[in-house]
This record gives sequence, C-alpha cells and structure tokens, in this order.
Amino acid sequence: MLNAIVTGGSRGLGLGIAKKLASSGFRTIAIARNESEGFVDARREADQAHPGSLHFVSFDLAQIDRIPDLVKKLRKDFGPIYGLVNNAGMSIDGTLALSSTQDIEQLTRLNTVSPIVLTKYVVRTMMADGGGRIVNMSSIIASTGYSGLSVYAATKASMVGFTRSLAREVGRAGINVNAVAPGLVP
Repeated sequence: MLNAIVTGGSRGLGLGIAKKLASSGFRTIAIARNESEGFVDARREADQAHPGSLHFVSFDLAQIDRIPDLVKKLRKDFGPIYGLVNNAGMSIDGTLALSSTQDIEQLTRLNTVSPIVLTKYVVRTMMADGGGRIVNMSSIIASTGYSGLSVYAATKASMVGFTRSLAREVGRAGINVNAVAPGLVP
C-alpha cells in the first residue's frame, strides 16, 4: 500500500482529499493540529471498507524546526512516502494597511514556508525511493485577487511559482509536482 500525506487533513477540503485517497487504495496520513469529529467518523468508515487506510498524526505545521523529525517519524512508522498533498493553510481577512505584522508573518509561515520545508524533507525521501507525487494547494484568488485577502493571495501565488520550479528540479527523478487552485470551498 502506497503512503500519502495530506496536511490539514482533519476537516474541510483536506478531509475530503484524505477520504478519497484512502478509498482509492492509499494508506493516508492526515496531519493537523487536532483530530476532528468528522475525521474520527471518516476513519471509522474507511476502516470498514479498507482497514488501516486512514491515519491521523497531530502536528502543528507552524513549528517549522520540528518538521525534519516529523518526516523521520512518518517514514519510521509508515514506510516510504509516495504522495504529499500540501493542503494546510489559513486566511486572515482584512486590508493590508490594517493587518498586523504578526498576522502577516503567521499567514506566510503556515501557507508558504511550512509547505516548502515539509516538501524539502519529503522530496528527499521520494528521490531516494525512486519517485512520488506532490500536490500543492493554491487558490483561484492567487490569480484573480480579492479585496481583503492580499496577503493570502500572495502566499497562494508563491505556491504556484514554487510548484513550477520544483517540478523542473525533481521531474527527472520521477517526482511529479502539480498545484491545484480551487475556488471558494464552503
């Protein structure tokens, strides 16, 4: 069974992705700060159809200095990592002129720096294992813009540039890298 990581996998779009991967035959590891009630229900359902296909690992991706140890633990506990979906993210509404520097840094840390660092350590293992798949979640707002979401748009646009360049770096090593830019997800 191939292993796939989904960050922000305990609710919303991330949970939907995790459920789909688990039902498609992947051992899916959802990473989030907290395990939601929806995730517990999804794991129960997944275990009935595909035992052991959906797992949860509690981790705060804003703790970037702990990411290397997270990846080591995931490889030790689950084996080679074939897929990575960088879905975790946050948004802070408000005009740039009124945004605190702390909020800007927090948003940039979780939406841009964290997935890049996580990918750095996961892609190393993929290269050693002969390939893999990486999907980075962007947003339609990265290309259209939206009033009050300028910093969020910047972080999501950065993921598109990161994706394009990384695909060129690691494509020859059998690692496929793409970005998805969904619209509003309720």
